[in-house]
Amino acid sequence: MPGIASAATAVVIGHVAGGTSTIRVGAGGIMLPNHAPLVIAEQFGTLEALYPGRIDLGLGRAPGTDMLTARALRRDLASNADSFPDDVVELMSYFHAAAPDQRVRAVPGTGLEVPIWILGSSLFGARLAAHLGLPYAFASHFAPDQLDQAVEMYRTTFRPSAALGEPYVMLGINVFAADSDREAERLLTSLQQAFIALRRGAPCPLPPPVDSMTGRWSDLEKAQLDHALRCSVIGAPDAVHRGLEAFVARTKPDELMVTAMIFDHAARLRSFEIVSEVARLVAPRA
Repeated sequence: MPGIASAATAVVIGHVAGGTSTIRVGAGGIMLPNHAPLVIAEQFGTLEALYPGRIDLGLGRAPGTDMLTARALRRDLASNADSFPDDVVELMSYFHAAAPDQRVRAVPGTGLEVPIWILGSSLFGARLAAHLGLPYAFASHFAPDQLDQAVEMYRTTFRPSAALGEPYVMLGINVFAADSDREAERLLTSLQQAFIALRRGAPCPLPPPVDSMTGRWSDLEKAQLDHALRCSVIGAPDAVHRGLEAFVARTKPDELMVTAMIFDHAARLRSFEIVSEVARLVAPRA
């Protein structure tokens, strides 16, 4: 069934992993304040057991919801958002080999060492990832304000760990690619409309694109959105190539996470095809 969106991350990952054979599949991510670490360890331990070597677990600190939903999840945002570092360490412990007297274990999960990423859009996540020696993914595709400072802090304060010997950074970037600049700009309007609806407190499913955003936002909303989405590349293949190369040259990521909130599935596939084609021409970081 097309158009399915789900908050049951582990279920969707299992579906994708079951329909593929080589790609890694991960969470981008599990907002840990909403979940008990043991439950997540068992879910991702099960996925790792079913699809060994192909599962990644991204963990975020943002609650991602309101107090009413938090109560429905049986979690207390006021206390658990602040305990994120402790929750991460607890979760990591369930993937280590169990001690002989360890009473609480993830089944499965114990000893599987599922790779964990720290997700963030601020200096907090960068500092935690560096301290724990974990890979770091920055949400520059919608919250780029502290991108440079966070990456610099992570790389300069990184402490090698059993999981990772050197810092490893993934950056998010929006790419709306099409066979013409005009069509790519039209595809972008779906994200623009959804973003404005969210900012107005009326979130909605991703709407179809429109020919023009004139009259659909205020000057202030446009300025705010242009600022939030400035880590974006929009256009035909040549423009996408130039945009990606410039972003990589400036930020020097180890890996990019390319996202495209495109309404039409065929157009979304075409966008990713173009990205795949031009990515081969993009110089790696120095």
